Amino acid sequence: MNKTPSLWWRFASPAAFYPLAGRLLPPFAWAAVLLGIAGLWISFFVAPTDAQQGEGYRIIFVHVPASWMSMVIYCAMAFWAAIGLAFNTRLSAMMATALAPTGALFAFLSLATGSLWGKPMWGAWWVWDARLTSELILLFLYLGFMALQAAIDDPRRADRAGAVLAIVGVVNVPIIYFSVKWWNTLHQGASVSLTRSPSMAQTMLWGMLLMALAFWMYAIAVALARVRNIILEREASADWVKDALE
Repeated sequence: MNKTPSLWWRFASPAAFYPLAGRLLPPFAWAAVLLGIAGLWISFFVAPTDAQQGEGYRIIFVHVPASWMSMVIYCAMAFWAAIGLAFNTRLSAMMATALAPTGALFAFLSLATGSLWGKPMWGAWWVWDARLTSELILLFLYLGFMALQAAIDDPRRADRAGAVLAIVGVVNVPIIYFSVKWWNTLHQGASVSLTRSPSMAQTMLWGMLLMALAFWMYAIAVALARVRNIILEREASADWVKDALE
């Protein structure tokens, strides 16, 4: 008999997921630290200097993975919000809430590092480029999601309202990704693609991939830590929470 569905349903309960998140948090946090150290070392001390952009290109080792994560986290947030809206599951909505601040952080980091790269390369901190503008809209969607939830006192109503906004906002993610193909923009095309060989040295590629993995591990660790706090806050009156805090 297949016990997988019952296992999934069991951990859909906040009471069951809380200790599981506590056990998963340390390995993901340590993985983020170790991968981050390795990625930064390769990116800033091992990878060769770019022939055209010089040392300034190294900002892409933070900028590109941050941009990837800002889009991935939004899709994950919208997924959990949709599950919570469709099945009225408390933990799903809590996961969406837990992911939003980290996604906003990566969206901001993407824009900030993009500006640092754009000034020497384009001669301007900001241009109303299609990709930059759509990434800025993504940041506003994250902030709007958090602001909307904070403005509604009832958590269940806040979850439903936030879920609608998150689901509608998903349409912006493919716009960000395909903007350099759909419009004539200043932003360069993708250096890493699933359909063709990477247009960079292997050392550069490894640095970027390690940083992306470090950001993945960081995002998971922070989401687990944050969802544990949300569970404690929302389930404060439950007996199991009182026993866990004793």
